[in-house]
Amino acid sequence: MDRESRDTFEIIDEIQENLAIDVTPASWPIGHGRDFLGSYDLLNDQLDLMERADRNKRAESIQINGLADPKLAEHIPANLLEKLREEVEMARELLPAFDRQAFLDGTLTPIWFGSAINSFGVQDLMDGIGDFGPEPQPQSAEPRQVAPDEKTVAGFVFKVQANMDPKHRDRVAFVRLASGHFHRGMKLTHVRSKKPMAISNPVLFLASDRELAEEAWAGDIIGIPNHGQLRIGDTLTEGEAIRVTGIPSFAPELLQNCRAGDPMKAKHLDKALMQFAEEGAAKVFKPVIGSGFIVGVVGQLQFEVLASRIELEYGLPVRFEPSQFTSARWVHGPRDKVEKFVDANKGHIAHDNDGDTVYLTRLQWDIDRIERDYPDLTLSATKEMQVA
Repeated sequence: MDRESRDTFEIIDEIQENLAIDVTPASWPIGHGRDFLGSYDLLNDQLDLMERADRNKRAESIQINGLADPKLAEHIPANLLEKLREEVEMARELLPAFDRQAFLDGTLTPIWFGSAINSFGVQDLMDGIGDFGPEPQPQSAEPRQVAPDEKTVAGFVFKVQANMDPKHRDRVAFVRLASGHFHRGMKLTHVRSKKPMAISNPVLFLASDRELAEEAWAGDIIGIPNHGQLRIGDTLTEGEAIRVTGIPSFAPELLQNCRAGDPMKAKHLDKALMQFAEEGAAKVFKPVIGSGFIVGVVGQLQFEVLASRIELEYGLPVRFEPSQFTSARWVHGPRDKVEKFVDANKGHIAHDNDGDTVYLTRLQWDIDRIERDYPDLTLSATKEMQVA
């Protein structure tokens, strides 16, 4: 809010219309742009003023007794105070009060106003998530569910990020703990490989800052540096052979061919694309017929981001070119039926980075034809992340 911005009510209206969810303000901004002084905490009846000289310091938090409290005039200019009182009165009349059950049901969200660049209001947001968010829930897994109050540690990898530190080719697997009390240095079993892993340098992240995680509990997220052993969908336990389920992978909405600017570095491109596919940053398909790769994303800007990262991290300029295909579907069915289908449709067949069979389509007609001619097969826009 320390930059010129739209009217506060317009911002709230847009959130309500686009997300189809009720919004309740947890704080209200005092001024905009250069006039931004801080916020009024509606939940705690507190005035929070921003310290512009020190970006990581809140100047003052003043406990007040409602908006009629004369102490407000000592800290807020008259014109901004009058506007604050009018807007908060309107907000309380027009917008619903905070209801934690509605928040947990997903029908209402609180909203905090602040300045991220000045770290103002960020702590309030994080405290709100901690105070009002749901406690850890039972985690779906095979052969049994994992309860958050279990004594033994279990967790699963839901994200992988490579090259977070530009000075090192590091690779961090983000693990959400489903149960237990984790301590740094614990040995956990990597269920997919059945091998023990000593977790000696787990990290906690806050924006670009990282620190060693000495301990963590169910619901916490820790980062585990590794050299490629951990993939999305992997489960870590204290020995029990449990596999977490329900982690989806979605079909991309845009497809383009990816080619290396230097043909002599095609192997480097293969490595880079596989890395991004394992991160979940893009879907990478290798056609059965022809060379090269087809890359799938959900937004056009992602192609530019991928090209930039490949050049920055691998020193390899690449170009993305239009593809004849517009969508991809995973093929499921009896093995003999799938093999027969692949043999008859090789021009449309590719494999993803997990080796699963994918049918590339140009028109909706392609999908309709397969559903009509191959009733034993299913074309799916999602697949569960399964690690074997």
